[in-house]
Amino acid sequence: MKVTVENKKGLSKDVKVFVDKKTINNYMDEKYEEIKGTVNLKGFRPGKVPREILKRQFGKAIFGEVLDKVIKETSTKALEENKIKPAGQPKLDLKTYGEDKDLEYILSVTELPKVELKSIENIKFNEYTVKIDQTETDKRLKEIAKNQPSFKEAAENVKAKEGDLVVFDYNATVDEKSFKGGEGKNTQLTLGKDLFLKGFDKQLIGVKKGDEKIVEAVLPENFPEKEFVNKKAKFKCLISSVKNPDEVKIDDQFAKNLGAKDLNDLKSLITKQINDEYKNSLDRLTKNQILKEIEKFKVDEIPNNLLEEEISVLSQGMSEEDAKKSRKNFEEIAKKRIKVGLILNEFGEQNKIKVTEQELQAEVQKQIQMMPGQEKMVMDFYKKNPNALASLRGTVYEEKILNSIKQKGKSNRKEITKDEAEKIIKEAQNQQADLNKGSSKVETKKTEAKKISPKKEVVKSTKIKTVKKKTKKVSKK
Repeated sequence: MKVTVENKKGLSKDVKVFVDKKTINNYMDEKYEEIKGTVNLKGFRPGKVPREILKRQFGKAIFGEVLDKVIKETSTKALEENKIKPAGQPKLDLKTYGEDKDLEYILSVTELPKVELKSIENIKFNEYTVKIDQTETDKRLKEIAKNQPSFKEAAENVKAKEGDLVVFDYNATVDEKSFKGGEGKNTQLTLGKDLFLKGFDKQLIGVKKGDEKIVEAVLPENFPEKEFVNKKAKFKCLISSVKNPDEVKIDDQFAKNLGAKDLNDLKSLITKQINDEYKNSLDRLTKNQILKEIEKFKVDEIPNNLLEEEISVLSQGMSEEDAKKSRKNFEEIAKKRIKVGLILNEFGEQNKIKVTEQELQAEVQKQIQMMPGQEKMVMDFYKKNPNALASLRGTVYEEKILNSIKQKGKSNRKEITKDEAEKIIKEAQNQQADLNKGSSKVETKKTEAKKISPKKEVVKSTKIKTVKKKTKKVSKK
C-alpha cells in the first residue's frame, strides 16, 4: 500500500491510496477459499466446485465484498499512520478498481483542528456547599409531621365535625338493588377533604359512634360497573368510630415509623435531603461556569462541515426565510458549541476517559426510576432507539469529563447558607432569562451547551460507498 497526502488547504486534504493488484488478488484468493467449502452446486461435491464456476456464478458479488473490505482496512490504516482525525465521514473517489487490477482511490478529508489543553488547569470556578441551619431542619420536620396526621378516639356521644376521622361499614344500593363494589368495611374518611364521593363526607358531619346514617351520592364516571355510572346510590353507613385529630409527637417512634433509626437519624436525613435539593442546581452552575471558561479557549479553525451540520440542527423546524434571518446568530452559537465539544473530546481522549457499559446501564436505571409505573416503556425506548442510548452515553461522558476538569482546575470553595443558595440560583435564572429575551423559539430551546458523544474512530465506523457499484452478498447455500 502506498499513501500520499495532497491538496492541503487548511483542514481539508486529499489522501491518495494505492493498492497493487497482487494484494487485491490475494484477498480474492482468500475469499474464494472461504466460500469454496460452503457453496453447494448441483453436479459438484461440497468443496470441489471449480474456481471458474464460482467466478462465473459469484464473481461480481465476491469482488464487491473484497473491495469493501480492502477499502475499509487500507483507509483506516492510511489515516492512522498519517495521524489524521476526520471531522465527519470522508468522501471516497474511486479512480481505478476491478478484478486483476490495481486499486487507487482518494479520500477527501476535513480534519479535526489541533486543540491546546494546557490552560485547562488554570480554569477558575466556584464550588458550593450549603450549610443547613438547624431551624431549617426543624421547620421541614414539622411540615412532615403535619402531613402524617394522628387521631385519638373521641369521647362517648361526641358528634363528628370537620377534620375528624370517621370509621364506618356501608352497604350501597341503586334503585333498591345491590351491586358489585357496593360494600365496604372499616372505611376511613377525614371529614372535609371530600376524597370519597363528591359531597359524601359532609353528610357524615354530626354522626356519633354506633349511629346508622343513610348517605346519598352519585356514582362517578370511572365507576367500574358501567350500568351504574352517574346514578344516585344510597349508602347505609354504620359508624364504628369517631376520632379527633391528635397532635403528632415528634419523637423516636415517629422517626422509626418513617424508616429512620431514631429522631437524630431522621434529622440528619432531612438535612441531607435539603442540601441535595440545592446541590444539583449549584453543581450545574459550576459546570456552566467551566463551559463558559472553555468557550474562551482558542481553536484555530472550525470544520465547515461540522458548522453546517450544527446550523442545520439549530434551524430545524424553521421556514427557509426565518433560517436565513437567524443564520448569523446560529453561526455564533454553533461555533461555540462545536469548539466546546472539540475541547471536551480532546480532553477525554488525552485522559483516556471512557463510559463503561455498567455506567451507561446505571444511567438508564436512573431514567427509569424517574418515571414510576412506566419502567417497561422507558426500557423498551432505549432498546429500540440506539440514537437515544448514544445520546445518554454522551451525557455520562460529558459528566465524567467535567468532573475530571473540576479535579484539575482551580476551585474556589464556598460554604453558603440556604438563603444565599436561593439568591445565587435565582440570579443565574434571571441572567438566562435575559439572554433568551428576543430570541426565536428554536434558538431559545437550543442555547444550552451541547451534549457530546464519545469520539469514535471515524474511519472504522464509516460506511464508505463506492461509485456506480452494486453488489450482492454471496449465498453460501
